[in-house]
Amino acid sequence: QVQLVESGGGLVQAGGSLRLSCAASGRTFSWYDIGWFRQAPGKEREFVAAITTNGGSTYYADSMKGRFTISRDNAKNTVYLQMNSLKPEDTAVYYCAVRQYSGSFSSTTSYGYWGQGTQVTVSS
Repeated sequence: QVQLVESGGGLVQAGGSLRLSCAASGRTFSWYDIGWFRQAPGKEREFVAAITTNGGSTYYADSMKGRFTISRDNAKNTVYLQMNSLKPEDTAVYYCAVRQYSGSFSSTTSYGYWGQGTQVTVSS
């Protein structure tokens, strides 16, 4: 069992930055790849970024490349998502998740444990 808690969301103006945190407890955090997803009202949950167990590899959705950076600190059991140059279309609830199953890093079906999410709102 892994418990995930996201934090760091809020209201920011377009062009601004936020850093989201995903704190984990339970089983050994460093064993798992971690992903970030987001879901806007009326839309499906979409992939944002993912990072492998030791941080050696990272993956991003095309629309986030160059603006978002995922990182992790296994000593703190925490994964971060640094979001820069935010746009109104980035407004969503952001979730972190543990990749439990084989398959694409960008597919929600590869992930088994999810946090409750943190709201990010970008004003124009």
